[in-house]
Amino acid sequence: MEILKVVLTSLLSVAALFITAKIIGHKQISQLDFFDYITGITIGSIAAELATELESPWKPLIAMVIYGAVAVLLSLITSKFPKSRKYINGSPTIIMNNGKIYRNNMKKAKLDLSELMVMCRQAGYFNLNDIQTAIFEHNGKLTVLPVSGKRPVNPEDINIQPKSEYLFTEVIMDGRILDENLKRRGLDLTWLQKELENQGYKSVKEIFLGVCDRENNLSLFQGR
Repeated sequence: MEILKVVLTSLLSVAALFITAKIIGHKQISQLDFFDYITGITIGSIAAELATELESPWKPLIAMVIYGAVAVLLSLITSKFPKSRKYINGSPTIIMNNGKIYRNNMKKAKLDLSELMVMCRQAGYFNLNDIQTAIFEHNGKLTVLPVSGKRPVNPEDINIQPKSEYLFTEVIMDGRILDENLKRRGLDLTWLQKELENQGYKSVKEIFLGVCDRENNLSLFQGR
C-alpha cells in the first residue's frame, strides 16, 4: 500500500511540475524542452534525497524510475506522433512581423519589450527596423528574419548560378515526404517507395530523416 502511495504521489508531482512549467513560460528553459527541464531538476533533487535517505531508500528510487519512465514515454509519443509535440513541448510564437510587434503574443510568451530587445541584440540586431519577422521558439530562443536590405548576399541576388547542386538534400523529415526537394532532384514517389522497400521499411512514417546525396543514394535514419 505504501509503494502505491509513492507511485501515485510521483505521478501527481509530474503533472504539477508540468503545469507549473507551462505557466512560467519558455524563458526558464533556454535550450531544453519543457519536460527535459522539469524532469532534469526533479530527478536531481530526488537523487540528492536518495543519497541521504537511510531508512527507506527505495521510495525516492521508485520516484526516480517513474520520472525516467515518463520522460522516455513522452519521447516515444513525440517521435511516433509529431503533431503531439505542440501540446507537450509547446509551439513557436510570432512576436513581430512586417515591422509590427504583437503585444498579445508577447504577453502569452511572458516577454516584455526590454527582454525582446536583449534577445534581438544577442541575435545581432540593435535596431528593430532591421527585423522583418521575429519568432519566439518553444525552447526559449528568438529566431530573427532580417529585412531584405540586411540579409546576407546569396548567388541569386547577383545572378550567379552555382556550378554544382547541394551535396545532400533532405527528402524525408519527421515522417513527411518533402515533395519539392524530390522534384529538385528529378525524383518521384515511386522511386522513394522502392528505396524504402529495398532498405526494409514499409512506411515513410518509420523514418525520422531521409537524405539524398549527389548520386541520389538515399540514407535513412529512424527516430529516437
